[in-house]
Amino acid sequence: MKKKILKIVVIILFVILFLPLLIDVTVKQSAKDRIVTLEEAKKLDADAILVLGCLVRSDGQPSAMLKDRLDTALEIDTDATFIMSGDHGTKYYDEVNTMRNYALEKGAKKERVFMDHAGFCTYDSIYRAKEIFSAKKVIIVTQKYHLYRALYIAEKLGLDAVGVASDVHTYRGQINRELREIVARNKDFLLSHLKTKPKYLGEKIDLKGDASVTEG
Repeated sequence: MKKKILKIVVIILFVILFLPLLIDVTVKQSAKDRIVTLEEAKKLDADAILVLGCLVRSDGQPSAMLKDRLDTALEIDTDATFIMSGDHGTKYYDEVNTMRNYALEKGAKKERVFMDHAGFCTYDSIYRAKEIFSAKKVIIVTQKYHLYRALYIAEKLGLDAVGVASDVHTYRGQINRELREIVARNKDFLLSHLKTKPKYLGEKIDLKGDASVTEG
């Protein structure tokens, strides 16, 4: 009886402690070879550059992390087709219009900057890039710690993707982000294998058309 209890305890400890770390390592190892340099990305032909959203400040300006993502994406090619994917769940918080406006100020073409207003999380952004925008090949731009997960999701959902890391600066609170990312990688590992549909999908959007259809 004691041996049986001990075995159960060992299994529980493995699931709680070691399995999440194993999944974390798996996600990172799977994606690392698809992270390319800025110069390599400039030579690639992709349907779109997918910029993943993050915090917008209370004054409506992009946070340092988001600004670095946008600047990196624009450095690849200001004439490219962009998908600005982020949280626009309420009229009081709007990542995607902030991202779009910043890109336009830096020289991006108005008709080529699409917005995904329902990119509420990384998984949704990747899923919708493939299913709503019908992208087949994308360049994903975000910080490196986040890029592993985005590229892993893309691979599992059948989206041909490479990533460019936008780590222009050292960011405060990064240790906490890294710890939270372990949990997020485990969550999206599961979602990617189940191929769970996001809560919001909607009608398809043609990336060869005019980006004005996503204004709002």
